[in-house]
Amino acid sequence: MTKKLTVEQYNYDVFHRSKFEPLMNFDASPNVGSEAPDFPLWNLDGSETSLSELWSAQDFLVVEFGSFT
Repeated sequence: MTKKLTVEQYNYDVFHRSKFEPLMNFDASPNVGSEAPDFPLWNLDGSETSLSELWSAQDFLVVEFGSFT
């Protein structure tokens, strides 16, 4: 899945079950207490980094996922 496709899917135009349910895949989530998989992240300026790069630069790292709607 490309970055553009992900952003387009996430920023749906109306809050309706048919728009957000395809993005909900809780069965594929890591188990509590397990290490999160590495994945790409984008800074506000559009530059790309990864979760592993942030891990290596910090003693503690909190990554918050959510939606402000």
